[in-house]
Amino acid sequence: MLWVPFLLVAWGAAVISCARLCRAAVAAAQPLDPDPALRSAALGLYETAFLAGGPRRVGDLALVTMYRERRLLLAHTGWVTVVDPEGRNDLERSVISAIGAQGASPVPAVRTALASAEPVRALAERLVGAGLAVSTDARTNVASAVRQVGAAGVLVLLSAAAALSLVPPAPGHGPVAAWFGLPLVLTASCLVIARVEAHPYSRWASPAGQQLLGRIDVPPRRAATRHGGGGADDGGDDGELLTAVAVHGTAALPDPALRAALKAHWGQ
Repeated sequence: MLWVPFLLVAWGAAVISCARLCRAAVAAAQPLDPDPALRSAALGLYETAFLAGGPRRVGDLALVTMYRERRLLLAHTGWVTVVDPEGRNDLERSVISAIGAQGASPVPAVRTALASAEPVRALAERLVGAGLAVSTDARTNVASAVRQVGAAGVLVLLSAAAALSLVPPAPGHGPVAAWFGLPLVLTASCLVIARVEAHPYSRWASPAGQQLLGRIDVPPRRAATRHGGGGADDGGDDGELLTAVAVHGTAALPDPALRAALKAHWGQ
């Protein structure tokens, strides 16, 4: 019976981690009730971008907007250059400030700076306060709880291995392995359920925000990519293109060079 303490450790880790994940998922699924007027209002482009892709999507939309208006140059090498140093709103002024006094900067550095810029934080706070976006704390709690359940699953396997090393090969291995199989099934099931149910709440839009996003009529990502000939002067519908970028990200851009510029060093 020397293996019983290992079983208790496995069960304790599985139950505690799964209970924490359930609490985090429930909390994330219950944002503030939005104002009824906001439920029926149309989202702005930057609001759409934040709900669909978070702060980085907002920054990418600002860069694409200024590029389409010929106020920025975006090179396929991943550098952005200022053409018109006068921003038309706080976000555009943040873009110019992030590029720096020299007027040129790598896109990844600009994107990183924009993600924490004051206009983007203010936009996030407004959407969270309206109940349309999930707060940073809620997303962090869900992600942390999912990692804890995964770690508990690993601990169950290690505990089972340690316990089996203390039991004679026959006939003891079968019953002992079965006892450890139960907490392993519990953690694996929670991870699967979290992927299906809790994962949407770890994104940027709350259920109310996702409903508003669902009302936006925009071409599918691949269809939007095929429209137009590419470049700032392709004569395409800027409103439709920018909406596609806000919803789908840079994959909706028809210009391969522009997509390359914005995807350079994507992970940085």
